[in-house]
Amino acid sequence: MAVITAPDKTPTTSTPRRGRRTVPALLLNLIALVVGVAVWAVAASTGLVDVPGPLSVGSRAVDLLKDGTLVEDALASLRRVFLGFALGTLLAVPVGFLMGWYPVARGLLEPYVQFFRTVPPLAIIPLAIVLMGIGETSKIFVIFLAAFLSSVVAAFQGVIGVDRTLINAARVLGARDRVIFLKVVIPAATPFLLVGMRIGLGAAWATVVAAELIAADKGLGYEMMHAQTYYDIPTIFVGLITIGVIGLLMDRLLLAERRLTGWQERR
Repeated sequence: MAVITAPDKTPTTSTPRRGRRTVPALLLNLIALVVGVAVWAVAASTGLVDVPGPLSVGSRAVDLLKDGTLVEDALASLRRVFLGFALGTLLAVPVGFLMGWYPVARGLLEPYVQFFRTVPPLAIIPLAIVLMGIGETSKIFVIFLAAFLSSVVAAFQGVIGVDRTLINAARVLGARDRVIFLKVVIPAATPFLLVGMRIGLGAAWATVVAAELIAADKGLGYEMMHAQTYYDIPTIFVGLITIGVIGLLMDRLLLAERRLTGWQERR
């Protein structure tokens, strides 16, 4: 009688899977920065583009730092931005929550919000100067408007985007509207609000520079406009780089939204 034996199970040798090496993001950022500066230097040295080179701009930046002009202008612009941004955000949060939670408030306020949202804040500058003068009030008002419109839309979308299942479950458990609003709606809408603040801060920073270009006696925009009069291109470059660096730093600060809302479920 033939005996059928099971085939020997020979262990399969599996080759270890090599992990894919990823290049750190910071290293990629540095490489991109070096390449960008190198392209800039080559373009300036060959005369391909009529712009000052990195060394010339760096030397001018050192001069402006030594005499305190750059720091003074940057502080003047930051002071205007933070004041207008704070006022705009403080008013946008309650207005956005009211529009999202109460249909009556939404019907009354939404037409104005949508109307002014389609008007660029820069277009308001001439009217603000005529009505409020060329002092600080007109500039802060324009910044306030830019921050307010961005934040109020985000807060509104955050409230109407709350999962109805959560609200209905809270009602079934006996929670009243006040408790639902405080314990369910506000936490769920917080990520939207933080995103709106981030967008509003960027809009405020861009607006203040434009406002200072038109009417100001101090600030980064004013310094660039003053340099334009004397064809001082290195100073204009220094102003542009400073504006970009400060805007990037402010954006990184508000990018902490994920850490502030780490409790929220993410897909």
